Amino acid sequence: MTMMQTVKPVVEHPLDLPAREIARGIRDRRFTAESVVSESIRRAKAVSAALNPFVIIREEQALEAARAADRAAARGEATGALHGVPFAAKDLTPTGGDLTTFGSWTTADWVPDQTALVVRRLQGAGGILMGKTTTPEFAYASFTHSPRWGVTRNPWNPERTSGGSSGGSAVAVATGVVPFAEGTDMGGSVRIPAALSGTVGLKPSIGRIPMTILPSVFDNISHFGPLARTVSDAVSFMEATCGPSDEDISSLPVGFDSHIAKTGSLEGKRFALSVDLGYYQIEPEVERLVRNAAEELRRAGATVDDVPMEWTRAVNDEWFDLWCVFMSGFFGGTVEHCREQMDPAVVSMIERGLAMSATAYKRVELLRTRMWQDMAALFKNYDALLCPTCAVTAPLIGECDDDYVATGPDGRFIGLDMTCPFNMLPQLPALSLPVGLASNGLPVGLQIVGRRFADEHVLSMAAALEARLTSPERPLCKPPTYAMKTRPHR
Repeated sequence: MTMMQTVKPVVEHPLDLPAREIARGIRDRRFTAESVVSESIRRAKAVSAALNPFVIIREEQALEAARAADRAAARGEATGALHGVPFAAKDLTPTGGDLTTFGSWTTADWVPDQTALVVRRLQGAGGILMGKTTTPEFAYASFTHSPRWGVTRNPWNPERTSGGSSGGSAVAVATGVVPFAEGTDMGGSVRIPAALSGTVGLKPSIGRIPMTILPSVFDNISHFGPLARTVSDAVSFMEATCGPSDEDISSLPVGFDSHIAKTGSLEGKRFALSVDLGYYQIEPEVERLVRNAAEELRRAGATVDDVPMEWTRAVNDEWFDLWCVFMSGFFGGTVEHCREQMDPAVVSMIERGLAMSATAYKRVELLRTRMWQDMAALFKNYDALLCPTCAVTAPLIGECDDDYVATGPDGRFIGLDMTCPFNMLPQLPALSLPVGLASNGLPVGLQIVGRRFADEHVLSMAAALEARLTSPERPLCKPPTYAMKTRPHR
């Protein structure tokens, strides 16, 4: 099979349709929301024992919402674009009436009264929240393993990590439980699990989706974003969630241009390719698949040039300083009373953040400025930067982030993700697109980084490339009663 051939799934259940087609089928009464949500819950239960992606499955509430959606359709009422579509949300994101833990024992059994705006907007478009997904404690890590909920495993190989911190959401999407799930991204927490688990993951430009769940509305590295089965489903998420709100003073006074996101051609586009960003050690299979995707872009009429980057691991080190201050600022008060219940890595990060001087923290902006100057120069000649999302395929579940912060004998950085550089530049949208399976059977993601606030253009380019790539079957670790068949289409 060549790269020009695509593999489309044979739909065995309406849940396998794109999100908007699910909603259309429910509105047209070709099938019911109750049948779709019931199947979502069945799949969630089927994967839970092996992979552990859910904190709670909202069976009763979701089925009641589905029945209400069916009654509305029967009455011919106007419905939203996501009418009856099940989705999942991360345990970091409060939802009214649901246990919300942040992956931590320090929250006790908190059940918030209010639902975060991003979830309210999805529900307002007709979406049905069917479950809450796992996260490492306070969403701190690239491995979804928390003291409260344990390990979340990779659906392609349960001995590997799903990635983090939105690892449960990635697994829910990869195994077909939902067409999309909500995640948060402060250093790659949407894109890392998307790449390692084989889904689409987008860090939107900061402010495109209001960030309302932090104690501060002035934080500038934090984003909501979708993990989705396809770029089309990521677009559906963005359509529902983008737009300004006074709940977040930093939200942008712009909506979302669906026409741009859904149309466009690769012909004539110009891409800069940096496989290593100047300093990473890259797994050979990751480089092979990223370069294969670059060749496909060229076959589609795009220009792809290898460009030199002069960044160093100082990018990761100084992002980590920002992250430690974030953790100490927002969660530092938990250490005094809950140290023994907490992940020791979280405690260490909080203590590092507390010890950092305000002057050192401010000086990180000097590096961020130089990085932006480099990207501004690049964007004079190119529409987007391409690089791997992660330098490696999914690590073993027994590893941790500390295993990926070394400098090798050749001076290359032995890192896991290549995402945190673009949280240092939060105005730049960055999308992870699956581009194939490595020889070890694990997925690889290509990161597409666009001009500031050009989210729709990044989605458009990703959709055009996605349409040309060979899509793998669902992960091997899938519920046995809905095995996905495929057939080649030329």
